[in-house]
Amino acid sequence: MIKGDHLAYRKAALVSVLGLVIQTILAILLLVYSRLTGDHAAGTAVYLLGSGIIIWATLVLVFDQQRRERLEALEAEQLASSGSAGSAFDSENDDLRVAARRLIFIQKWVVPIAGVVVAGINLFGGVIRFRGWSDIGDKVNALHAPTGWSLALGLSLAVVLFVFARFVSGMGTLKPWSNLRAGAAQAVAVAIIGLLIASAAFFELALSQDWMAIAVPYIVPALLVILGAETVLHFVLNLYRPRIAGEYPRPAFDSRLLGMVAAPDRIAESVGEAVNYQFGVDISSSWFYKLLSRWLAGLAALGLIIAWLLTTVVVVQPHQRGLVVTFGEVTNPLVSFGDRGEGGDIGPGLHVKWPWPISTFEIPTVGDRALRGPEGEQFASAGVRVLQLGTAPPDDPDQPILWGESHTARERLNIVQAGLETTVMRGGTDPGGLALVAIEVPMHYIVRDVKLFDEFASPQHRERLLASVGRRVVTQHVGQLSIDEILVTKRTELSDQLKRLLETEFARFNDGRGAGIEILFVGGHGVHPPLKVAPNFERVVKARQNREALIEEARKEQASRLTAAAGSVDLADRIVDKLNQLDAVRGQNSVEETELELGVQRLLEQTGGRAGELLLRATAQRWERHMSERGRAALLRGQDIAYSASPSLFRSKMYFDAMLESMQESRVFVTPGSIPGLHIRLELQDGMMGRDILDETAGQELAN
Repeated sequence: MIKGDHLAYRKAALVSVLGLVIQTILAILLLVYSRLTGDHAAGTAVYLLGSGIIIWATLVLVFDQQRRERLEALEAEQLASSGSAGSAFDSENDDLRVAARRLIFIQKWVVPIAGVVVAGINLFGGVIRFRGWSDIGDKVNALHAPTGWSLALGLSLAVVLFVFARFVSGMGTLKPWSNLRAGAAQAVAVAIIGLLIASAAFFELALSQDWMAIAVPYIVPALLVILGAETVLHFVLNLYRPRIAGEYPRPAFDSRLLGMVAAPDRIAESVGEAVNYQFGVDISSSWFYKLLSRWLAGLAALGLIIAWLLTTVVVVQPHQRGLVVTFGEVTNPLVSFGDRGEGGDIGPGLHVKWPWPISTFEIPTVGDRALRGPEGEQFASAGVRVLQLGTAPPDDPDQPILWGESHTARERLNIVQAGLETTVMRGGTDPGGLALVAIEVPMHYIVRDVKLFDEFASPQHRERLLASVGRRVVTQHVGQLSIDEILVTKRTELSDQLKRLLETEFARFNDGRGAGIEILFVGGHGVHPPLKVAPNFERVVKARQNREALIEEARKEQASRLTAAAGSVDLADRIVDKLNQLDAVRGQNSVEETELELGVQRLLEQTGGRAGELLLRATAQRWERHMSERGRAALLRGQDIAYSASPSLFRSKMYFDAMLESMQESRVFVTPGSIPGLHIRLELQDGMMGRDILDETAGQELAN
């Protein structure tokens, strides 16, 4: 079968038809599955299956045309051997070889064009799907919920197509069927994708790990791009590869990379030949190589047994706690060299249990992707977890966030009561309106009782249930407060109040036994109004600040004036208190009124301020005038007594005293009144220049 007869090509065509049917059914199946589940990797695999349909259809066309060409050649040979119509079917006359010409046309044009189309589909699908997955911000939420169908579908694709690929690859070792290697490579590519889908589902269902599910939507488009680039490279090389008469070039869509996966035995042969060539010695014929080959299966079995026995050993990390499950029931480990609780609850350390699958070690984890971190990591049961019961934290926590700037795209607003000032501004008297406010309420908690934590909900719903109950508690409590209490007055008390309420609510889980968690901290920070109304809040805050500034300025002025008036603010307050008491009893002419007046006076005199100074000065002036008037009254009484004793003498004395007082600073000239024509000349000089003749003490300084 070196050349290949029509029966060989007929069998190859039937195998190609089988591959085309399988490829078409799988393409439709994956398309429906990806639409129903939203599996990104399955949706990307549809592009590969679509290009595979073109490959199998091309192989069907090529093998069928080769079959027709062989039949045509056989008929020509039979006619030529009969000799009756040899001239009509002479080998030199190719005009009547229709099938041969069609085969040449297909090999020259259809197969290369099919390779270009396959490369274009793979490159386009790989780039589009890769960019589509990369643009998804929260890839955890974009993943579909894993089910047993995902695992079953992936394993079915991997097993069935790998077996089919091995069968087709074995046929491709024969020269007439060499083009089947392209179909085997295509089947292996789909098997690899099925294995990836099954692995992602297994990691999620069995190990509660979703990193594989996040990585597969990157791997599958990358595989399409690699296959498309390889097809383009083979197409270009086929253009420059020398042609041999009677042989056709290997199709561009025949992947050499996947061909090695489809025939791993040939990889071992190639590696052995490469090693022999490098060392210059036939290593594969040595006794060690033969011994290793003879006992390889036994060593592999021994390794599997050791690996199976290692499943009896459980090493619990310092941040973990878990349960030992034997035949579906929680049991104690056989031997424990670490922390061991009650009811199968084990903590950090080394523990020994029955081997898998008799006994397993389970770590309760959270399985709700919508509530995990941005990378979608799984948290161990004893690790500190954080639930956001309010709005999401800022996207960039390192940057200062103001009310007028966007905090996060996942803003969550709570309804609260409107403040009294807001109601008054709207024309009301009692607070009864509503307002919106965003508040960050992170709840930090750890698992204290693993069994209770494992029992109150399934892994897919634990975190969601805790978050739902916590958000309900936060919404109810915050809804009873006003916007002013949330922003200012009760902001410091909010964390403790929410912690107590959450502890009370979570204690009702498991029929009152609790959820098995311990709340470490509940926050109540990052409070801010919605972005659109933030400027209005800022104006209110600014007005309040201006009001407080004016109040402080008034208090400063008050303290300054009271200090200047009364010496100190405290003493001024005491004086004002006394004055208020005095006003209450004023006009009663009671002893209490007098005592209060004296008390106020004494306080004012003790202050040392301006009021005390004025009071002391007024007191001095009063006593001065009082004593002056009292002296005048005493003088009057003495004069009255002197007048009563001798009226004439008193009048004479008063007269001469008055004359003396009036003439004390005057010049007096005494002349007889009988001098006729008296003419007096005055020298108008200062009186102080001379001596007072009426002053008996005048001139004594000269005598001394």
